[in-house]
Amino acid sequence: MISLTSQDPARLAVDALVVAVGTRDGGPELLDGGTLPAELRAALVRDARTLGLTGAPDEVRRVPATGLAAAVLVLTGVGPADALGPETLRRAAGAATRELAGTASVALALPVTGADDVAAVAEGALLGAYTYTRYRTGDGPEAAGPVARLQVVAPGAGDRAAKDALARAEVLAAAVHGTRDLVNAAPNDLYPAAFADLAKAAVKEAGVRGLKISVLDDKALAAGGYGGLVGVGQGSARGPRLVRVAWAPSRPRATVALVGKGITFDSGGISIKPAAGMEAMKSDMAGAAAVLHTVLAAARLGLPVAVTGWLCLAENMPSGTAQRPSDVITIRGGKTVEVLNTDAEGRLVMADGLVAAVEEGPDLVLDIATLTGAQMVALGNRVSAVMGTDAARAEVVTAAQEAGEQFWPMPLPADLRAGLKSKVADLANIGDRFGGMLTAGIFLQEFVGSTPWAHLDIAGPAFNERAPHGYTPVGGTGVGVRTLVRLLEQRA
Repeated sequence: MISLTSQDPARLAVDALVVAVGTRDGGPELLDGGTLPAELRAALVRDARTLGLTGAPDEVRRVPATGLAAAVLVLTGVGPADALGPETLRRAAGAATRELAGTASVALALPVTGADDVAAVAEGALLGAYTYTRYRTGDGPEAAGPVARLQVVAPGAGDRAAKDALARAEVLAAAVHGTRDLVNAAPNDLYPAAFADLAKAAVKEAGVRGLKISVLDDKALAAGGYGGLVGVGQGSARGPRLVRVAWAPSRPRATVALVGKGITFDSGGISIKPAAGMEAMKSDMAGAAAVLHTVLAAARLGLPVAVTGWLCLAENMPSGTAQRPSDVITIRGGKTVEVLNTDAEGRLVMADGLVAAVEEGPDLVLDIATLTGAQMVALGNRVSAVMGTDAARAEVVTAAQEAGEQFWPMPLPADLRAGLKSKVADLANIGDRFGGMLTAGIFLQEFVGSTPWAHLDIAGPAFNERAPHGYTPVGGTGVGVRTLVRLLEQRA
């Protein structure tokens, strides 16, 4: 689907050639690196205002490809011309390929000076070249598939570093696409057992030695004392699952456990949610999807880090068998929790997963979850939160910055722990109204002991209900995968 070339872009016989346009001194500036014929370049510069070009990020314009072998020339905005960086290139490439859905072949001639730039352009192009058409039956624009063939123009296309960057980008994009596919699936198709079956199939398809998977069903969960998963899942006719997927290289340099929230649909249970917006609750399993595909990516990349992923899968439904406010459940390991609100269910299944992960003695535990609406109140729909032990939290922030994702470090104030006191159990599943995101993190902290740990709350960024932007489509975004993979690489 993607390749490198050092050919003259003007001679590439593709359906669309993409070049960059930036802003300088308040106007547009073509950043084509001399790839365009002089006459075309002069015409574009002269007619920039007529074309409405500003060079702003996410701006994509198609113009006639006069003097080029390509059928169409596509200009993609990168913002300030003197502030180019990997994320700028990633976003510009993604915006272009996203707009070119249904196109057979696209070449990207963006300002590339080394392997890092190649990686950014390739990654962005692949991330932007994503469409979800599983349920489409017509042949309209909504059913158009992604760009079929991509070429990245790079001076050192034959260099080993550039080839390695391209191969890594393909693995990362596949992981993000796989995560998006799971998040976008309808909840009548993706319930806990179905999710577990898809995870098994993905592991088998990967065909990597050292990659293994096991599944605990509802009976095994009850026998194993996983009270959080059992309690949340008991209201549904489709029982919960705990999936363990592990990548075990021969000589690991570190061991990392990943725990993902996998509520395949969250109605709120007896504490039912308002109808408005409930359809987006199919995305409440985005953390588990990210964990699954992070482990698969680590295996495909052959990272010398042992990675164990725990997918905490349940469907939170109201029924005659659903757990009730004031029920007391016992989390694996023996700690009791009074359920004051059945819509604060994610932390209950995550508690079971965290205990199971810590039992194996990893060097680091990371959990990722669409956990709280308070995350969106605090940070909006594009910035995720990270809490935890100081070093682990800083490690996540660094990895996110390098990966091009936004994770903001947040505290775990000790005084908020008092709000989780219960009159009848070890703790309650909700605390005071204010600081709800932090209180949820403090709740999870109760189940990791002294293990280095970070909690990633991706409630807003995991599912884009607004307009697409950059390489981010409407629907599942796959947020967190690139950050987790980068962190694992740093540990390698």
